[in-house]
Amino acid sequence: MLTEKTAVERVMDKRRALGRGLESLLPRAVAEPGVVDIQAQAARQAGQEVLQLKLDEIVQNPYQTRLRLDQNYLAELAASIRTHGVLQPVTVRPPKNGKYALIAGECRWKASSMAGKETIPAIVRAVSDQQSLELTIIENLQRQDLNCLEQAMALERLSREFQLTQEEIALKTGMERSTVGNYLRLMRLPESVQELLAQDKLSFGQIKTIMRLEERELISRVALKTAEEGTSIRELEEIVFNLSVLAAGGREPGQKRYIDPNVRQAQTDLERALGVKVKIRDTKGRGSILLQYRNLEDFDRVVGMLKGKG
Repeated sequence: MLTEKTAVERVMDKRRALGRGLESLLPRAVAEPGVVDIQAQAARQAGQEVLQLKLDEIVQNPYQTRLRLDQNYLAELAASIRTHGVLQPVTVRPPKNGKYALIAGECRWKASSMAGKETIPAIVRAVSDQQSLELTIIENLQRQDLNCLEQAMALERLSREFQLTQEEIALKTGMERSTVGNYLRLMRLPESVQELLAQDKLSFGQIKTIMRLEERELISRVALKTAEEGTSIRELEEIVFNLSVLAAGGREPGQKRYIDPNVRQAQTDLERALGVKVKIRDTKGRGSILLQYRNLEDFDRVVGMLKGKG
């Protein structure tokens, strides 16, 4: 008999998936001669070559997915680098016009400059533009450096610039396909709501619940109220459910429509699992379940989940 995986097992599965993603994306290091210091032992043992590059030989990653850097964290990192040096090499692409482009390690690179360093240990990797973006996303995923809007923008860029499907993005990043779909939906939200996400005033769980509403103006109002009052997800589910019933004509003027609590809970659970609006019509144990999708991406995602491919 199959048993549901524990939360710890699911987290470990995700970490292993992310690790496999990195292994498939990282080719062997470019074998170039250079100065290798004691900090490069781990890299040397893995068959990689570490160079000491001048900071001004490196340019910012054009595929960086973070919108902002924590200045307090940079200051702390710079203080550590002054004392201990850079303990983990940055990763760069082979030089173009005399400059190496960062793939991973922007904080270490900027903090080294703040610390007054002139060089930084670096591993050179020959990767494509697509691989560079994928590696940046995966690094930030593993370190949990992105807020949900930054994550959505990064995944949308993979989809737009490299014509990857949601399933392909899921395979490369180790994420669930349904999660990729939910992130991409954030890019269709009103700008005012996206700004709340950018400022970390709304969580991914909160906005997923709010997105069950259909009207953009209503989504904006509920999102703003949630950010101002810190509404919990459980409270939001109640609010969204009531608004959905009202929008669907579930109440007559001056009259409330009775809905069986079990049916109501089942509808909420389905909406949470599928990421689309669900309507259950029940009459004495018989009825129908209506799934409302907004576009073909939602349709494909839900069909895949129902087939066990989600």
